[in-house]
Amino acid sequence: MELEPPLHNDQQKLSEKSCVRLLGKVAIITGGARGIGAATAKLFARHGAHVIIADVLDHLGFTLADSIGGRYIHCDVAKEDDMESAVQLALTWKGQLDIMFNNAGIGGLDGSVTNIDMTKMKALLAVNVNGNIHGIKHAARAMIRGRKGGCIICTSSSAAIMGGLASHGYTLSKEAIVGLMRSTACELGVHGIRVNCISPHGVPTEMLVSGYRKILGKADVTPEEVSRIVGKRGSLLRGRGGSVEDIAQAALFLASEDAGFITAHNLVLDGGFTSACSDMSFIYQEPT
Repeated sequence: MELEPPLHNDQQKLSEKSCVRLLGKVAIITGGARGIGAATAKLFARHGAHVIIADVLDHLGFTLADSIGGRYIHCDVAKEDDMESAVQLALTWKGQLDIMFNNAGIGGLDGSVTNIDMTKMKALLAVNVNGNIHGIKHAARAMIRGRKGGCIICTSSSAAIMGGLASHGYTLSKEAIVGLMRSTACELGVHGIRVNCISPHGVPTEMLVSGYRKILGKADVTPEEVSRIVGKRGSLLRGRGGSVEDIAQAALFLASEDAGFITAHNLVLDGGFTSACSDMSFIYQEPT
């Protein structure tokens, strides 16, 4: 068998460069101190991005930012001034903003619609909906001024697609994010700014694991246990649940030039769960 000739130095450099998909890009990741945000921050940094982690978990955020050569800023996305400050940090640090990943979100509001606490509802919407508005607004301003286009990604959920997967307030907020994404993509496309969503399902973040602890009545439920449950019941790929790394890879794709012609799109990562009945094996069985 004939072996391919080794790459020359110039070819090797070109090959290595092509593997670094965000070289020199400046990214802000809200909710970036742990979970999906932290996995994405690490992956973006490995692909050459300068990453700003915006979160309220200061110790985790500072530690992670330091480990990847990035920056951390305390940022409550429900407060517009905090989000504006995060964007300003990007401009002060590197003079540009290329990627905004609006990933911060909270859960809660379990129970019947007849007993919804509207004070708690307003607090949830302030983070999950207003937080995305603040992020898109100030990122778009910076990107339009920079005249280089840009990429805005928002984290929605499979709960925006299928009813009964989460509380009423959480479902409302995540479906609102998809609508906001599509609407702003229509406006910002003329500036070369792409706006997309990622909708995960069953990823064992701290939020989901806490939810399963309540459902199962067990305080010691682990992310691995949740992943196994999802793999059995919440995926067409039996035994394969989602991971924070799966979502990070999707964010990397949408942020890179590989997705340069994709905007106003909701990328669903659910193992096929929301597209079909998750247990239809009887259809494919031979008749007895």
